[in-house]
Formats: sequence, C-alpha cells, structure tokens
Amino acid sequence: MELSGADIAAVVLYFLLVLGIGIWSMLRPNRDTIEGYFLAGKHMFWLPVGASLFASNIGSEHFIGLAGTGAASGIGVAAFEFNALVLLQLLGFVFLPVFIASKVRTLPEYMVKRFGGNRISMYLSVLSMILYIFTKISVDLYSGALFIQQALQWNLYLSIFAILALTLVCTIGGGLAAVIYIDVVQVAIMLGGSSILLYLGLEKVGGWEELKVKYMTSVPNITYVNPNDNGTCGLPREDAWKILREPFQSDMPWPGFLLGQTPASIWYWCADQMMVQKALAAKSLSDAQGATILTGWIKVLPMFLIVVPGMMSRVLYPDTVGCVDPEVCQAFCNNPVSCSNTAYPTIVLGIMPEGLRGVMIAVMLAALMSDLTSIFNSASTLFTMDIYREFRKKAQTKELLIVGRVFILFLVAMSFMWIPIIQELQGGQLFIYIQAISAYLSPPIAIVYCMAIAWKRMNEMGAFWGLMFGLTLGIVRMILDFTYKAPFCMELDDRPFIISSIHYMYFAAGLFFSTGCVAAIVSLATAPPKDYMLIRTTFQTRKDQRVRKDEHEDVYGTELDPMHENSGTAVGTVEVKVKLVDPEELSCWARICNWILGIEADTADGEKHHKEMEEHVQKLSTLQQTTTQKVILYTNLLIIVSLALFLYIYFSISPFTAEEIVNMRHISMNKTQTEIFNMEL
Repeated sequence: MELSGADIAAVVLYFLLVLGIGIWSMLRPNRDTIEGYFLAGKHMFWLPVGASLFASNIGSEHFIGLAGTGAASGIGVAAFEFNALVLLQLLGFVFLPVFIASKVRTLPEYMVKRFGGNRISMYLSVLSMILYIFTKISVDLYSGALFIQQALQWNLYLSIFAILALTLVCTIGGGLAAVIYIDVVQVAIMLGGSSILLYLGLEKVGGWEELKVKYMTSVPNITYVNPNDNGTCGLPREDAWKILREPFQSDMPWPGFLLGQTPASIWYWCADQMMVQKALAAKSLSDAQGATILTGWIKVLPMFLIVVPGMMSRVLYPDTVGCVDPEVCQAFCNNPVSCSNTAYPTIVLGIMPEGLRGVMIAVMLAALMSDLTSIFNSASTLFTMDIYREFRKKAQTKELLIVGRVFILFLVAMSFMWIPIIQELQGGQLFIYIQAISAYLSPPIAIVYCMAIAWKRMNEMGAFWGLMFGLTLGIVRMILDFTYKAPFCMELDDRPFIISSIHYMYFAAGLFFSTGCVAAIVSLATAPPKDYMLIRTTFQTRKDQRVRKDEHEDVYGTELDPMHENSGTAVGTVEVKVKLVDPEELSCWARICNWILGIEADTADGEKHHKEMEEHVQKLSTLQQTTTQKVILYTNLLIIVSLALFLYIYFSISPFTAEEIVNMRHISMNKTQTEIFNMEL
C-alpha cells in the first residue's frame, strides 16, 4: 500500500509532538530526586494520571489482540474491559491508601515494610523483570511490527529500532513525568482515531443491527468439520454476542471468569508495578482515586472502539480475517493457525481514507510507545530501588539515577535481541502464551497482596511459602500446557483431561484460593508479625501516625531498610542527599550529564528540592481528604460499579432467539464449502 503525503505528514507530526514532550519533560525541576524521576515528583493531578493508566493498559497488543479475538469469537473478550471498571476502584479505594500511607516507591518495597526481610521483595522484583522483558515487551513489539509492516512496508528491524530509539529518548531523560505527559496526548489520539474508524466501519456494514446479523453469517469460502463435536470450524460462535457464557465447553465460562480471571486481573491492576506506579505519582489520595475513576469511565470504550471494529473486519473480509484453511492463512498472514490478529490493521488499511490512515498509524504508534515507555520506567524503578540497592546500600541519589537510565538501555538491548524469537512465534500462539503466564503466575501474587492488606495476622513465612506453593503449581500446569499444544479446530483433541477439559480460568481460581489457604495455615502456625510492621501497612492501620521503628523521619534525606528480627538497630541505610560541587569546577561533559539527570548545579536549590519532596511525601501519607472530595469520589464509585454490573447483565443476554440462530447457521452453511481436514498434510 502506498501512503499519501497526508498519511506521512500525520505520522511525522506525531513523532515530532512526542519528541517535543519528551525534551520538555527533561527541562522541568525536581528530576534530581528519587520521587522526582521515578514518581514524577508526586505532583500529578487526576486527569493526566488517569489518562496514563488507560494508555499504559491499551497498548498495541490490545488493538491487535482484542480486535483479533473479537473477529474470532465475538464480544466475549470485552468482559476483561468491564472487569477493569471494578478492579480499578479496588486499586483506588483499598490498595492505594495503604501504599501511599506506607510511603513506598515500589510494590516490593511495600512487602519489605509489611513483612520485613527481603526474599519476598527480591522474588517479586526478579519475576516482574522476567515478565516485562519476555512477555510485555515482546508482545508489544510483535503486535506493533505487525501493523507497521503492513502499513509502511518497512524493514522489521528498522521500524522497531526507530520506535525503540524514540521511546528511549522520551523515557530516559524525563522519567515518569515524560511518560505521563506523553500518555495524555496519546490517549487523545487513540480515542479520536478509533472513534473515526468505528463510525466509518458501521457505515460500511450498514449500522449496528446489520452488524449483528452479518457477523453471525460471515464465513470463509472453505470450512472444516470439527471431529471433537461434529461442528464446523470457521463459523461464528452461537454465543458471539454474549459476554459471560455457559460454564462448560465455552471459551468464556462465567464462573471461571468471575472466580479465576478476576484474581489475575487483581494482580494486573492492583499489584503490578507498571500500573500502581502511575497512581503513586498523584499529588494526593483524592487525585489518585479520581484517576482510577476516570480510567474506569474510559474503559467502557474499548469494546466499541477495538472489539467491534475487529468484528466488522471479519464481516468485510471473511476469507482472510476469518480464514480457517491453514494454506490460505499461511499465504495471507504467514500464520497457519489463524489470521484474526490482522483484523484491526486490515480494516484500517481497507476503509480509512487518505490522511486518516496516517492518523491510525499514529494511533498504533501511540499505543505501542505508551506501553513501552511505561514498561521501561517501571522496570527501571524496580531494578534500581529493589535489586541494585540491595548490593549498593550506600548508593547516592546521582548513582541511582544513572543506574536507572542505564538499565533502560539494557532493556532496549534485550528487546532488540528478542525480535528474532518473536518472528519464530506464531501470533495466535503468542497471545495464548501470554494468557497462560497470567493465569499460572499471577493468582498467588494477587492473594498474597490481598491478605497482606486485609489480614494483620499474615506474616512473612505465610506469604513466602504461599508464593512458593503457587509458583510450583503454576509452573507444573504451564509445562503441561506447552508440552501438549492445542490442536487446530479441525484436528482431534487427544490431550490429557486436565489440559483439554479444565479451563485455565478454573485452574487460576483453584490456584488463587489454595495459595490463600496455604498462606493462612503457615501464618497461624508461626509467630505473628512484629507490631511496628503493621503501622500504615494494612487497610485497618493505614491512618496510624505512630513513628515506625524502621523509619527515622527526623533524619533528613535518609531511607532506612526494615530491621532484622534479632537486631535493635536499623541496617542498610541508603543516603539520598545529593552531594553537589561548585558548578565552576565541573567539566563540560559533567554539566551535560547533570542536565540529563536533572541534578541542580546550585547546591541550595538541590537541597531545597529534596527537603520539599520529603515534606510532601510525609503530608501525603496522612491521607487527608475534604468532605466534598469524598462525596464526589464515592458517588462516582457507586455509579461506576453499578454501570459495570449493568453492562455485564445487558451484554450477557443474547439478542437472537434460538430459531434465529438456527436460521443464520443455515445461511452460513450455504455460503461455504465444508470439508474434512486431511491429517496427513
């Protein structure tokens, strides 16, 4: 496809805009403190924080994955989006008050304050690093490259290198503030461009009611018999227009989703550094809660702006987007399993006029970069604050800031090295892999965080062995899943019963509750946590203003690690005051380095910024809110939870009668040629 001058201009304008925001963020003050760089100075109000939460969630893999799943199986995948409406409020009104009160910068740091020791925090930090590098970044690069290759015909390595380079410039200098400011612009681009696509797509298919009927009859020319249930591979699901589906033999069983997928989502929204770090950048508890409410309102839109366009793409291009013949799929998208992942780029390039195609390319770039910038900044924070400081306990602020930026370079290098492996993975299998990782590894983390915040009797032994129990079970199931790969629809499923018949959501539910039982039993069988560890680290004690034994707030600029159980003094001090020299003594290169890091040349200004930050963090930890703020926030909380319940119920009722579905199946069968798949090919 040849892009017009208007398309190219839109893409170039987007790149210049993002680059300008990144450079502008490097010029702001307060980047010379840990909170200033990693938490945007904790001075963000609710609008940019809420927009950034949404942008960090809706990456390019959502445009590819949500639209692709919508094309393949209908609106069921929107259940994940509606679930977020409630879980975002769990973050804002239960988890965040505790995190803010405990004055932590990272979630593993919270585990240190809550339980003492460092084995849990180290485990969570390392696990997060592995997941960031080998799942989140790889998925973003794969899905972004899939769109860019089809749209621009660029070389894969050249296009990804350009995106990584721009992402690096924007993140490495400005820190989290740059990420949040860029996300605000990207959300506006994403929502605007996607809304235009929805309008043009509905106009193309004949409107909403026509889309319902046409989707149910959109089939490729060639379909195959399913030997497992004597059905037909390639036909739309009978429950395509239902979100929560029957509990057995379904891709979205409602008990499994509510009990199994919810724990995985609790980890994603409430206990994952990438998401929580954005909310911790808010200037007050009210702003943080306002941000989660704003994000909840926006999360209503992805079903209509992403899932529905994917379904329209199948209606308009049933032989390619809806292909089931491995040879046809291989020829069109180089993936014999399915080409549903091409649904979004196909409809964009197929129906969008000149100029707007460039806008949509910018939308995909915005989604890709918003995710990458968030991952890079969050991973940098985890490594610097929870891993590097364990080995360099007396590291100064300047050293920590340098290490944080250098680690981003390492992430970029790892991402680039991962590209050949991405090319070897099939698109459909890649997303199955990501879902499996979430279901097998995140429920134990979710239940441990929930119990740590809600149950004061929970201790370090219970949390650690609960995590180890959950990790063991998750890895066993994951090995079985990858050993016995899912067959094609038209192939006989001869996998073991535990793999073929027990949905991963049901396994996740069992893993969540069994891990909780193990953690509770071990906690009750061992000594309770020290009293000082509970100060401001549980929901019940979040407003306790006593001075913790491991916090010496009268010592300016010093953060103290929790004490050992058998010691009476704090250990492992980390000096966070910046030692500044006379600017006249600095070389030219040293001045440039200080400007990139945000280090003040004036000693008095640097001291002032650190003192102001310390006072601001202390004020935040008191969780002050006015009555007016509480009324507005809790009113919105009630409305948004009620809205989520309504959406679940409304979209779980099929718009068609059983007779209408049978008639549409007959129409579909008359439009296709059904064959028996040759297993020897």
